[in-house]
Amino acid sequence: MGVQATGKVRIEAATQDRELLTIYEVSKILGSSLNLSRTLRDVLNVLSLYLGIRRGMASLVQESGELRLVAAWGLTREEFHRGRFAVGEGITGRILQTGMPVVLHDIASEPVFLNRTGSLDDHGDEPISFVGVPVKAGTQVIGVLSVDHPVDQQVMSFQKEVMLLSMVAHLVAQAWRLQQGVAAERDVLIQEQRRLKTELRGKYSLDNVVGHSKTMQEVFAQVHQAAPGRATVLLRGESGTGKEVIARSVHFLSARKDGPFIKLNCAALTESLLESELFGHEKGAFTGAQGERKGRFELAHGGTLFLDEIGDISPAFQTKLLRVLQEREFERVGGTRPIRVDVRLITATNRNLEKAVMDGSFRADLYYRINVVSLFLPPLRERREDIPYLVETFLARFNRENQRELTIGAEAMRVLLNCYWPGNVRELENCVERTATMTRGSVIREIDFPCQHGRCLTQMLHGEGEAAVAVQVMRPVREPAPQVPAHGAGDGAVPPSSERERLVWALEQCGWVQAKAARLLNISARQMGYALMKYNIEVRKF
Repeated sequence: MGVQATGKVRIEAATQDRELLTIYEVSKILGSSLNLSRTLRDVLNVLSLYLGIRRGMASLVQESGELRLVAAWGLTREEFHRGRFAVGEGITGRILQTGMPVVLHDIASEPVFLNRTGSLDDHGDEPISFVGVPVKAGTQVIGVLSVDHPVDQQVMSFQKEVMLLSMVAHLVAQAWRLQQGVAAERDVLIQEQRRLKTELRGKYSLDNVVGHSKTMQEVFAQVHQAAPGRATVLLRGESGTGKEVIARSVHFLSARKDGPFIKLNCAALTESLLESELFGHEKGAFTGAQGERKGRFELAHGGTLFLDEIGDISPAFQTKLLRVLQEREFERVGGTRPIRVDVRLITATNRNLEKAVMDGSFRADLYYRINVVSLFLPPLRERREDIPYLVETFLARFNRENQRELTIGAEAMRVLLNCYWPGNVRELENCVERTATMTRGSVIREIDFPCQHGRCLTQMLHGEGEAAVAVQVMRPVREPAPQVPAHGAGDGAVPPSSERERLVWALEQCGWVQAKAARLLNISARQMGYALMKYNIEVRKF
C-alpha cells in the first residue's frame, strides 16, 4: 500500500507540475503581443506539447455575431476556413450559448457534434474525446476554446483538463480585453487626430490672402513664426504669386504693425532715381530738386520697408544698399549729414539669386545680408485646390464693385482648374475680372472665356506663334485622354514648367501618339507639328 500511495503522489505531483508549466507558458505567450490570432496559435501549440492534443481550436465572436475560428492547431487551411458557427449550432455553438463547459468521451457517437471542419473524417475507429470551455469576459461569452485527443493518450482526468482549459480561457479573455482596450484607445486617438486636423486645416490665415492648400498653410505658418522677430525676410517666388501681400502680412503680424509699411519696386526705377527714392535728397542736389525730400528709408522709420524685385538692382547700387544695411544709416543725395533709421527690411524677387551670385551679377555679401529668413511662395499650378476659393473671392469683389450677382458654372470652373497659369494669382484675377466684365448673363460659362475662342493673351505673351500656343493652351479635354490631376509633383502627373518639357510630358502620357498628345493639350495636330519642329523633338517609334 505504501508503494502505491507513493506512486500516486508522484503522478499527482507530475500532473500539477505539468499544469503549472502550461499556465506559465500560456501567460508568457499571451503577454508577448497584442496580435491575438498569432498568440492563440502559439497557445494551442503549447497545449499540444503539454497535453498531447490532436486538434485545438480557438473561436471568437465577430462583430456580425458569428462565432469564427481565429486560431487552430492540427487543421488544414481548408478545414480552418470552414470553422464558423452560429449561436447554439453544434457543440461549439452550444458552449457559446450556455456558457458552460462540455466534455465528450467519444465525439463520433455524439449526434450533436457537427464535424463542421471535417477534420474527423480520417480519425479511423480510434475514440476521440473532446473538451470545450467558454471564453468569458466578465459575464459575456466572447468565444470558445476546445481541444480533442485520442482517449488512450489522455494525460490527465477530464475534470483537471476542464479546469486547466478554463484557466487558459480566462487568460485568453484578459488578453482579449487588453486588445479591445488598446484598439478602442487607438480609435479614439485616430478620431481625435482627424478632428484636430480638421480644426487645424485653415488654422493659419492671413488677411486678404487665400490659402487653404497644404503648401500655403505651410507658408502661413512660417509667416506667423517669422513675423514677431526683427530678422530680414526674403520672399521668393514667381511673378504674381502674392509676395507683396505676404510682406504686408509679415508687417501687420509684427510688433511694428502700428508703424508705416513702405514699399518700392526696385525694377521700376533707374539707378539715380532709385537712390533718390530710397535715401531722399537735399534741396538743389540735382536739377529739379527744389526742396529736401525724405526717402523711403526715412518714411519707414519705426516700421517696415518692402523692396520688391531686389534682384534687379545694379551692382553699383548693391554696394550702396549693403552699406545702409550694415550701418543702419545713410546720407541723402546731395547731403553730408548721416541719418540713422530703425527699419525692418523685407525684400522679394523672382530671380534665382544663387545663380546671380555665381555669375557675379549679384553681390554675395548683400545676398547673405538679405537672405536671413527665406519664404518660398508656390506658383498657382502647385496649389490648384486654392483656385475655387480665389475665384469666389475675385468674383465676390467684382459683384460688389459692379452691383452684379454673377456666379460661375461647374464647367467654367473646370477651365480655370485646368489652366497652367504662368502669371499665377495675378493672371487668374485678371482672367476672372475680364471674363466677368464681358459676360452678359448671370452665370459665367465655359464658352465665356477668351481661351475657348483662341484669344487668350497669355498664350501669346508666353510664346511665339502657333508653337507657343500649342504649349501654353490648357483648356479642358473634350475627348477621351489621360487625365491631368491637380497635384502629384514628383510622379510626372503635373505638367512641367518649360514648354519643351510640357510637350515631352504630353507625348509620354499618350504613348508618343501625336494626335492624343494634341488633344491632351487641346491643340490641333498642325499646332503640335509646329511645336515639335520648334523644339526639335524627335517622336519615338514603337
